[in-house]
Amino acid sequence: MLFDSHAHLDDEKFDNDREQVIKEIKQAGIKKVISAGYSLEGSQKAILLSKQYDWIYATCGISPNDIPQQEDELWKNIAKIEEMLKTNKENVVAVGEIGLDYYWEKEEKRKEWQRKAFKKQIEIANELELPIVIHTRDAVADTLQILKENPVKQKGVFHCCPQNRELIKQALQLGFYISFAGPITFKNSKHADEMIALIPNDKLLIETDSPYLAPEPVRGTRNTPKNVQYVAQKVAESKHLPLEEIEKITYENTCKIFKI
Repeated sequence: MLFDSHAHLDDEKFDNDREQVIKEIKQAGIKKVISAGYSLEGSQKAILLSKQYDWIYATCGISPNDIPQQEDELWKNIAKIEEMLKTNKENVVAVGEIGLDYYWEKEEKRKEWQRKAFKKQIEIANELELPIVIHTRDAVADTLQILKENPVKQKGVFHCCPQNRELIKQALQLGFYISFAGPITFKNSKHADEMIALIPNDKLLIETDSPYLAPEPVRGTRNTPKNVQYVAQKVAESKHLPLEEIEKITYENTCKIFKI
């Protein structure tokens, strides 16, 4: 009952063999996948995939790492995302991925654009009664502050959640789900067990974030949703639960938050 709650099947790294990759995902026993949009083009591709395969779902949003060079273009793109969300309700399950990322962005003006885009897309999510999928990197304090000042009606998920104790505690208090990806399996992940222990079973999701962050057994290769099994195995070991139970828990949680 594996459900990869966050992958990027629309990514260009799959352009040469996407159909074969999708075939292998199904053969590996993965039941469902959410292909997460992070740009205007990526969101459009995610929708097309969700229409082609009834077990793939889409999210649409402008991620902090896909903010255009011109502010007016940013608002045009967000308006187009809003239209896509409104006209593809059967296929799109969330607004995202959205959020803040200060790791790559050092210019204060563009950090402010990230914050404005995050708030605007939360507003759209609330209008359409959709959950959000959050990306945060080196921006924990600002991310939490925005969520406190701009409550999300349908809540959402911290995807590929950073292993930050305070972030997880406050995110849970705000009612959000926590999704773990390949990094919790890495040999140098010192706090993975502690972070996993913080998450109640009813707030836990798993993902690959493929084609990125391949888990330890296949680290360094192109990641695909079939590798979500390794994330599930790590969570099961950490929580001292059977793998089948973690599969069931995370499958049901993903269906619940995304209303699938």
